[in-house]
Amino acid sequence: MGAIELIRKVRERWEERVVHRLARGEEVRDRFRQELSRYFDLVEQAVLSGYPDWVNEVLDQWIAARTQSEQQQQEQTLAPILEHIFLSLAFVAREMLTPEQAINVVSAYLTLHTHALQYVTRRETDSYVQYITAELIEVKSRLEQIDKTKSKFISVAAHELKTPLTLIEGYASMLASSLSPDDGIKPLMDGIATGVQRLREIIDDMIDVSLIDNNMLELNFQPVWLNQLLGIAAQDLQEALKERNLTLEIKDFPGSDEMMFADSARLYQAFWHLLTNAVKYTPDGGKITVDGRMLPGFVEVTVSDTGIGIDPEDHEIIFEKFGNLGDVSLHSSGKTKFKGGGPGLGLPIVKGIIEAHGGTIWVESPGHDEKTCPGSTFHVLLPLRKEAPSEQINRLFGQAASSQD
Repeated sequence: MGAIELIRKVRERWEERVVHRLARGEEVRDRFRQELSRYFDLVEQAVLSGYPDWVNEVLDQWIAARTQSEQQQQEQTLAPILEHIFLSLAFVAREMLTPEQAINVVSAYLTLHTHALQYVTRRETDSYVQYITAELIEVKSRLEQIDKTKSKFISVAAHELKTPLTLIEGYASMLASSLSPDDGIKPLMDGIATGVQRLREIIDDMIDVSLIDNNMLELNFQPVWLNQLLGIAAQDLQEALKERNLTLEIKDFPGSDEMMFADSARLYQAFWHLLTNAVKYTPDGGKITVDGRMLPGFVEVTVSDTGIGIDPEDHEIIFEKFGNLGDVSLHSSGKTKFKGGGPGLGLPIVKGIIEAHGGTIWVESPGHDEKTCPGSTFHVLLPLRKEAPSEQINRLFGQAASSQD
């Protein structure tokens, strides 16, 4: 007796055993028996033809019937069912057939069973990957919408705050000018002026972040010397350095005295933020060092400190908007106080300015430790332009026109 005859001989009891083991309740059993009967019909076709692909049609329908919750939990619903079908055949064949016949029918189905397991595993994995991909696309879309909403809020809030702040600043200045030097109210007015100036700096930072987010940051390229920019920034930080007993050393590195085309105001802003960041996270008595080197077509500037350092997993976060680290409630006030607070916009602005120049920025730090102070080093890579981009474009177009003539 051939394998197909043996399968037909045991099919009724085989089918009944599978239904009894896997289905609970009469209604469920009736539906499951219909599906199983279709599967067994295709099993017979597969054994007759020698092509196990016959069962794929039913397997595809079973896979498609998986619920969303099963996909979320990555439940392999068909593999256990297929295992039960195979084990049930082995039991029924042992009960109804001779040992030789049982081995024959189980061997005939084993190839089909192996194919079915491999097929459903692959298809269920593909289905899960598709589900996860769709979920990631949806999450990405939501995050992009949230980021757009946040950027829009920053832009609107900054511009809306600017008008009342200008009024406060104007009236405070008028009041201050009407007071005599001996007036006891003058220190209070000075405090208001300091607070207004701090608010203006924060609002200006918010506007800059909005410009960077919307790719609207315009650069005014002109001849720049890095040693001059760094010297001005160091001079502006002298008071804070003296107050904190910090040492700032700006080395005469290769490329610092090279003329390059860049936006001097924006580059000053970037390096000033980097230096104040180093001041903020370096304990009193520490040291900040600015160094660099020449690379083919670029100049690299490094800002190193003996500060508390940054954990490697936070090396990217610090360049994101509002990317403050640690407990903000424990931060002291002031831009140059140790661990001083802030809105977390300085480094994102630095990144935006450097990238707008065609450069890049990254940080190196072994980790964060307020006792050993491992320090951090920020690397700024800037293209060493010898002419403004507009002039370069005009020259290239001029050369192209000449070649056509």
